[in-house]
Amino acid sequence: MMKTLLKVDEINTYIDQFHILQNVSFEVKTGEVTVLLGRNGAGKTTTLRTIMGLNSASSGSVVYKDEDITKQNTHHIARKGIGYVPEDQGIFADLTVGENMRVAMQKEDDATKERMDWVLNMFPDLKKFWNKAGGQLSGGQKQMLSIARAYINENDLLLIDEPSKGLAPIIVEKVMESIQEMKEKTTIVLVEQNFYMASSIGDSFYILDDGMTVHSGKMNELKDDEVLKKKYLGIA
Repeated sequence: MMKTLLKVDEINTYIDQFHILQNVSFEVKTGEVTVLLGRNGAGKTTTLRTIMGLNSASSGSVVYKDEDITKQNTHHIARKGIGYVPEDQGIFADLTVGENMRVAMQKEDDATKERMDWVLNMFPDLKKFWNKAGGQLSGGQKQMLSIARAYINENDLLLIDEPSKGLAPIIVEKVMESIQEMKEKTTIVLVEQNFYMASSIGDSFYILDDGMTVHSGKMNELKDDEVLKKKYLGIA
């Protein structure tokens, strides 16, 4: 039986006066890709931000490796081995690719160098444009850089938010390939609107609707559930 790496238990999160997350609960098993699905505005991004401490949960708990991290600061959470790829990519536009990578590094040891070599082999554009400013990269290259920055550290969990958003199909395939390879090395929580990508990569799923967890199961089951896909995801 796979061990639970992350457990989100009945978290409630407000942004200003708006009650965004309402008792959201899910578990992430070690070695799996767990996909959070739902329409725009369902609360998926807020869920990832709450796990990272960027939004504060008013109640409920986030437990990572049997430790309650709900009230911890974002930098402490990151140091515990959770990498975050935000929806807006979060790179430094004025820094070069190389500088972006070095800023993201928590250590400069052999293991980090090995991960760096692996990710540059996966994304050769980053090596090609090593001295180019992040703001001058294409949308796909920025996404690659954002994923690479999260991967180079010794993270046992990656939270990846909408990696295919706004990308050309050929770049989406490259990002899919990279996440498929990463899942052999780390556990992933993926927020993704592209159902083809989500269903190709994901092992388990949770559907959020209006800030609540409404359904969960194995991804293979959801692929054939036309009623559920139409009701909550708008897929006919």
